[in-house]
Amino acid sequence: LASPKFKDGESLRTYDYVVANPPFSDKTWSTGLTPASDIYQRFAWGEPPKKQGDYAYLLHIIRSMKSAGKSACILPHGVLFRGNVESVIREKLVRSGILKGIIGLPGNLFYGTGIPACIFVLDKEGAATRKGIFMIDASKGFIKDGAKNRLREQDIHKIVDTFTNLAELPCYSRMVPLTEIADPKNAYNLSLPRYIDSTEPEDIQDIDGHLRGGIPERDLDALGDYLQVIPGVRSALFESAGRTGYAQLKLPIADVKSTIFAHPEFTAFNQAVTKVFADWKQASTPQLKGFAKNSNPKQLIEALSEDLLARFMPTPLVNGYDVYQHLMDYWAETMQDDFYLIADAGWQAGAQPREVLQVKNKDGKLAWPEAHDYKKGKRRFKSDLIPAPILIARYFIAERDAIEALEGKLADVEQQLQEMMEENSGEEGMLVEVIEGEGDKQKITAKAIKARLKEIGKDPDYADERKALQNYSTLFDNQTKIKATLKAAQDDLEAKLDAKYPDLTEEEIKTIVVEDKWLATLANAVQSELDRVSQTLTSRIRQLAERYATPLPTLTNELATLSARVDEHLKKMGAVWN
Repeated sequence: LASPKFKDGESLRTYDYVVANPPFSDKTWSTGLTPASDIYQRFAWGEPPKKQGDYAYLLHIIRSMKSAGKSACILPHGVLFRGNVESVIREKLVRSGILKGIIGLPGNLFYGTGIPACIFVLDKEGAATRKGIFMIDASKGFIKDGAKNRLREQDIHKIVDTFTNLAELPCYSRMVPLTEIADPKNAYNLSLPRYIDSTEPEDIQDIDGHLRGGIPERDLDALGDYLQVIPGVRSALFESAGRTGYAQLKLPIADVKSTIFAHPEFTAFNQAVTKVFADWKQASTPQLKGFAKNSNPKQLIEALSEDLLARFMPTPLVNGYDVYQHLMDYWAETMQDDFYLIADAGWQAGAQPREVLQVKNKDGKLAWPEAHDYKKGKRRFKSDLIPAPILIARYFIAERDAIEALEGKLADVEQQLQEMMEENSGEEGMLVEVIEGEGDKQKITAKAIKARLKEIGKDPDYADERKALQNYSTLFDNQTKIKATLKAAQDDLEAKLDAKYPDLTEEEIKTIVVEDKWLATLANAVQSELDRVSQTLTSRIRQLAERYATPLPTLTNELATLSARVDEHLKKMGAVWN
């Protein structure tokens, strides 16, 4: 390899190996386009197939890693089980110890393909002493996002936590010994279902329970996670069915939910979970209120979310990652924008309403791009930090309740008007002469009623129609008055809102945003998780009770009774059969 040299005689070009006493002045040789390390890799583990570039890509990464280097790459699931030369390379890879872990991902995750993929985690450090491969089957942790699937924040966090701690979770992850992978029945096949059974357990039907009644005790034992936390609920709901291995409800199926909710152990569980959130809330409130202009939102949400997850992870029955996801979803939907607004403008300026202006839509017509909080004349305003309903709930409850009462009255009157028009819209209807339009567009106007009343006058032949018209006119006038009162009440509230926003102090704004907006929303999310736990338990118990409520002898007797009644009816009808 002829090349310029450094002052100390070292070549400026890289080289693969040195030959003693070469026939050239420079003591270096080069293989040109094919680095010697690539040739060594091919001869050591085998040459990847020309039509499948997955292992060529993988071997290139391994060759590029330093002696203690770490890397990860996304590959299709085919690399886990394809045969021929790839099986040879896969065996060498497993035996080398470089493959530290495999993470199976959901299908339809990436653009351009719907096939599932996996992550190969590579680590040369400690490869010689590695005795197993840590495998994670995360194929079920995702949500639909349009035409594709998407990993949620909780899915990513769970994968990272599980791999970092090498935590073995049922149906999700385990450390698979190399001896198990090398066993002839597996033959270095790395397909995840061989080592992790992530299938849902089958809901087995009990034949004896269907024949003789009674809920199998094994189905109740399967509720062990619930009954460990609220063991007294089992004795409150069930008693022996009269034979070993079977139980029956003590009370009607309709009373199951209320019995569970009223049980002291369930109440204590609810209070314990609520206290976990209350403790997090108490610890987080100073941090939330202490956020200031030019602060870093990402650092704060990371600290708050990790603290929330850590507090809920030991909580029984409630999935800590689900609670964590509620916070991250709300962060993406609302809190993130709020934090960046505060970081840019501060609390007080960020809370002030901005005017909503019309923009041209795709048809070139002016349209409102977003909803507004209140109007001032024809102008519309919106506060991004403090939506009007939250401000109203704190300062203008009486005005809000009065408006809601008027809206209720208006809806009632409008329903009466609609019903009266429908009842009198036929050919013989009393209001047919004043109804305008057809189908869903039918309507009655005050002008039409006035004209018709003038037309029929006091003619006794039209007494019934006159009465119907007068009744409708009375309701119509009542509707008009309520609308006017409602409009005045709404205008008054909007004027109070317009005056209240600039009058808010920074401490008031922090209290409203942190307590009434952020934490109140998250408290509702945690409550929804508690409701889900109770609903799941209640639904399963109801399902088991209904499944075995009617044994076969009862069904047989009912069938015989119904058959006899049918026979009697047929005989009365004169039907004869052999």
